[in-house]
Amino acid sequence: MSNTHRSHRRGTKSAAGRLSLAGAVTGAVGIAAVTAGIVFLRPGGGSAEPSLAGRGDTGALARATAAAPKAGPPVNFTTPEGYGYTLAAVKAGTGRQPLGATQAPPSGTTYAYADYILTNNQRRPVRLDFPADLFMLKARIPASARERCVPQVGIPDRMCTLPNHSKITARLDGAKPPVDDGGDTMIPAGASYLVRIASDLPVEDDLSAGGLRLYVWNARFTSDRKGIELAFP
Repeated sequence: MSNTHRSHRRGTKSAAGRLSLAGAVTGAVGIAAVTAGIVFLRPGGGSAEPSLAGRGDTGALARATAAAPKAGPPVNFTTPEGYGYTLAAVKAGTGRQPLGATQAPPSGTTYAYADYILTNNQRRPVRLDFPADLFMLKARIPASARERCVPQVGIPDRMCTLPNHSKITARLDGAKPPVDDGGDTMIPAGASYLVRIASDLPVEDDLSAGGLRLYVWNARFTSDRKGIELAFP
């Protein structure tokens, strides 16, 4: 069992609705779901889809925790309700099944992904959220998906973001798993997780890691609504 949360950001007006306090977490995640792994899909990524339970590596949170990988400069973010997060980019790349996708991409295409560290930088639990968005070069988007690739203010015009979803793939440095608190999924104080964000639509298979970037741009996390880049190491 796992809950899902999909990202398809088409602008600040629709993003504000999707990232409202009431919609920040879809459904409740029990302890059994947490130990089985968590996949979140942000609303609006095309047609309404069922849960992605069973896709990919759903046992990551049940195994021993990993050491924190090498990462770029950490950046702090605070939400209007006072939740604090620290994000640091780890790596980016492409793959045919970066999150265990069950449908192989068409010939000549692949999926884009990036990994980053998500940390609750406070001494109290905060709501589980995935602030980072994956951007890629427009020139490497197949014509069939180009209209789904959305630019954002403050991010280079040559880059855009496709519908995507995020998944916690590991607990870092002994971090406790997320917990359910009255229907909200919360990150324990000080806990860090490795998160992977992957595109739901394919990109051309010659897209390199250098053509991928992580940005935090939504008004929930940035006061001026301009993208803040998470630099890779």
